[in-house]
Amino acid sequence: MGFDAMVARFDEYTDEHHGVVGGKCASLGAMTAAGLPVPPGFAVTTTAFHDSLGRNSGVHHQLATALSDVNVRDLAALAVAGESARRAVLDNGPSMAAEQAIREAYAGLCTRTGIADIPVAVRSSATAEDQPDASFAGQQDTYLWVRGADEVVNHVVRCWASLFTDRAISYRAEQGYPTTDVAMAVAVQQMVDPKAAGVAFTLDPINGDRSKIVIDSAFGLGETVVSGTVTPDNFSVDKVVFEIVRRTISAKECECVVAGDAVVHRDLEPDRSTAPSIDDAEIKAIARLARQAEKHFGRPQDTEWAIDRAGVVFLLQSRPETVWSNRPRVAVGGSAGMEGILKTLMTPVRVRPAD
Repeated sequence: MGFDAMVARFDEYTDEHHGVVGGKCASLGAMTAAGLPVPPGFAVTTTAFHDSLGRNSGVHHQLATALSDVNVRDLAALAVAGESARRAVLDNGPSMAAEQAIREAYAGLCTRTGIADIPVAVRSSATAEDQPDASFAGQQDTYLWVRGADEVVNHVVRCWASLFTDRAISYRAEQGYPTTDVAMAVAVQQMVDPKAAGVAFTLDPINGDRSKIVIDSAFGLGETVVSGTVTPDNFSVDKVVFEIVRRTISAKECECVVAGDAVVHRDLEPDRSTAPSIDDAEIKAIARLARQAEKHFGRPQDTEWAIDRAGVVFLLQSRPETVWSNRPRVAVGGSAGMEGILKTLMTPVRVRPAD
């Protein structure tokens, strides 16, 4: 598939797609090509976005009008501008060519997996997302357990509209990214119905220690972890010998699970709440996959993972870690070294938003 393709399958990803699939889909495509266990899916490229909402469409003028000179510090004005921009996107919808491409790609995913109306996650993959120097994660919307071609098309458009949430408009302005020149690709990926899920950093997010892999885990879908709904179990694993060097089992009050065709939060009974969400073998398997992702991308990673009901570990996402990775490494030893460590540790740490 070339640069003008409306969709690009993860398992057909090449470097030429990078500019049109956004950071998230590029990572998923690269991990798939590297043989890492990634659920199948496809990117709805920025070509589809531009064909539907770009400069040649009437909606682009509406967006420019709504967002021109908006003062992002004026929350009332920002809310009005954001609502106007989102409504313009939703009312416009996809172009006929984009809609056909999405429907065909989803039908192909159903055929490849052998699952009719396969449930998918529909997630933003904006072109400014997951940069090594800034994390735009959490600025746009994610939709889980979406089934059927009509709903997939609908939720792709809703993802496009979320490019213009108040927080996304404000964050781009703060980072110096032009609001009307952005574009969004969208990841459509087979859902894993997990017994446990969470995140794994290939360094310690508390102190930047690159010799450790730190895992947060909870029962069910990982949404409870990335959103902060529960205090997850926490494990620290030595990156070289893969021994578990620290474990904290938390009281996890609820889990996010699939009930029918809905994603719901369900309270956990006390005994299960305080039980470990993953066992030692699973902890080490997650750590090894996170380490493989780090080696592949050549820098510390912030990954999302899930373990399905059969015990198979999948990587759902991998993005560059953007807090400690961008700080100079501090030499340990002597008073100067200790002074540098204290200065680094006292620098405020920005926790990435939930995606």
